[in-house]
Amino acid sequence: MTLERLASTIAARKGADPETSWTAKLLAKGPEKCAEKFGEEAVEAIIEAVKGDRARLTSEAADVIYHLLVMLAARDVTLQDVVKELERREGTSGIAEKAGR
Repeated sequence: MTLERLASTIAARKGADPETSWTAKLLAKGPEKCAEKFGEEAVEAIIEAVKGDRARLTSEAADVIYHLLVMLAARDVTLQDVVKELERREGTSGIAEKAGR
């Protein structure tokens, strides 16, 4: 699956040279910078969603997913951790799940 390969690539870049890898450069700046970049990309996706430009929204959504995975990696949260949480919630009403928090 593409997301699994991307998450693996990001994890492999954790120890890479920041001069040769954008992912390594982001990770080297720390979790706070990774979170900031994720937020910037999310805002850009929101703007494109409001504008209604499908192609731009698709591109920005890809950026959001990439930066989400980088942010998670910066805090040692894996894609599998997130998938397990989604599986735990599967079949539960969103309203019931939120009420249980």
